[in-house]
Parts: sequence; C-alpha cells; structure tokens
Amino acid sequence: MNWYCSPPSILLAAFSVLFTASCAFVSVQPSAGDLQLQLEDAARSVRGTVGIYVRNLETGETAAVNADTLFPTASMIKVPILCGVFDKIVSGDLEYDSAYVYRDSLLYAGVDILGSFRDSATITLSKLVMLMIATSDNTASLWLQSMCGTGTAINDWLERNGFHATRVNSRTPGREELRKHYGWGMTTPREMAELLAYIRVGKAVRPDAGEEMYRVLSNIYWSDGALSQIPPTINAASKQGAVDESRSEVVLVNAPHGDFVFCVITKDLQDTSWKRENEASTLIRKVSSMLWNYFEPNFGWSPLPESEKWQK
Repeated sequence: MNWYCSPPSILLAAFSVLFTASCAFVSVQPSAGDLQLQLEDAARSVRGTVGIYVRNLETGETAAVNADTLFPTASMIKVPILCGVFDKIVSGDLEYDSAYVYRDSLLYAGVDILGSFRDSATITLSKLVMLMIATSDNTASLWLQSMCGTGTAINDWLERNGFHATRVNSRTPGREELRKHYGWGMTTPREMAELLAYIRVGKAVRPDAGEEMYRVLSNIYWSDGALSQIPPTINAASKQGAVDESRSEVVLVNAPHGDFVFCVITKDLQDTSWKRENEASTLIRKVSSMLWNYFEPNFGWSPLPESEKWQK
C-alpha cells in the first residue's frame, strides 16, 4: 500500500485557511483595559461631572471613573431608606403587613400616587415600600423616612454597615448645609453600587429581609433608562434618580455568566433638558448597553428600534 504525504507547504497552507475561517466565527471580548477606556471616553460626552463604577460579582473585575467622588443621589437615596425601613421591621418597630393612616399633611407636592389619596385613607407598609421603589413616590418615601427614625437613624445604619459617604440630608438635623449642596442625599458611585450588592448577597439587615428588598428593587416602573438596554428576560434590580442638574441610575444585573453591578451618576450638568436625548440620560443607556455586551457578548439581543415609543 502506498501512503501519500502532502508536502509541508501544502499542509501549512491548509491549516492557515482553516484557522482563518474559524477565526471569522469567534467574537473577541474587549479586555478590561478596553472597558476602562470605553467608559472614560463615554464620560467625556457629557458636559458636567460624571462618575461610573462597575464590578462583576463573579470575577471581581472592576472599572471606575470618579468612583469615590461625592454626588447627589436624587431618588437613589430611597435605597438607603429601604434598608432603614427593613431594619425597623426586623427589630419589630414596624410591621410589613400593617395598615397606616394617610394624612394630607404628609403630601409632597408633585404627581405621586400616594398624594392622590384622600385624608384618613389607609395603606399597608408593604405598598408604601412598593410605591417608594417602583414608582419613586416622594410622598411615600418621606413618610417611610420618618417612620424608620428619620435620616438620622438611616445614616447610623449606613455608618454601622461600612457606608461612610452615603447619607440622607433632607429633614435630617445637622445636615441642612449639605442638603443645600447635594439635595435629599449624597453618595459615591462605588458606595451606591456596593449597597445594592450588599442587599443582593443578603448582608443588609438579614438574609430574608435582603431577599424581599431585592424583589422590590427588581420591579421598577421607570424602565426606559439603563434597564432598556438589558434583555427583558433578565432580572435586574435598580433605582433611578433625576433632578435638573443630575441624572443617575444604579443597577445589579443577574446575567447568565455572573451578576454585575454598576452605577452612573452625574452632576453640574449643562444639559438640563428632560428629553430622551439628554446627554446624561443618553450616557446611562450607553454605559448599560456597553456593560451588557461586554459581560454577555454572545447573548444575541439588542433593543428593538420601536422600543423608544415606550418611554415614560
């Protein structure tokens, strides 16, 4: 029997063709350094100060831009308030399923759902919590802040649990000057993201309380920001914040290849518009999309062009 061996040059050429063809089907994930550069580049698109922090809870990979700079929280302060409320529930000072009487004196002017209640109407604590987080109801939030011992008690909880920069300022003795500068609350991108992760892993208050808090944070009405860039079939816990000169969002994504958390906060914005194309709002969506595709490059999903019509 005669065996025929191809010349080395032919074998090398064949291998080269096969290798080149196979590479065409391999998606190369950006390196961690590339992610850092992409975030820095994205931050430059906003006329104002930008802070970004991201951490993969599975691998520990992080990237950051001004992650330890103080920013206004706007409505993201409702995450610390949530922790304060659940701390009081666990201690027995509040009951999750008990009904409380609403009074007109509690009204915070705006378009809140709770503000449309008639005087003397009752509502359970669990529904107040839902309104605070899901719809960002300010009247419910301020009522809950008062119920759990005001900002003083919430700030004490934050300090005891290692969050030294995040604080409630509004209606909190001794913090009026900080309220004038930062508003309702203050935080850093790193601390707000890590607070959400703290809840996720069951360290906030108690594991069973953490699970309920995480469920609440996973049912958000305002889904047209960062959440719009994450597949609707993927669970994500989040909280949004927005005032004229600051837009922000914190999100923890339960991604197929490992949870990741990120926070984007802005301040001193020149673009204070409330349209979809607002610079900071656009940045938040861009960072969310960037991170999803970085950690899940082969998932095969992107927002539908028609999705913009569902902006709230």
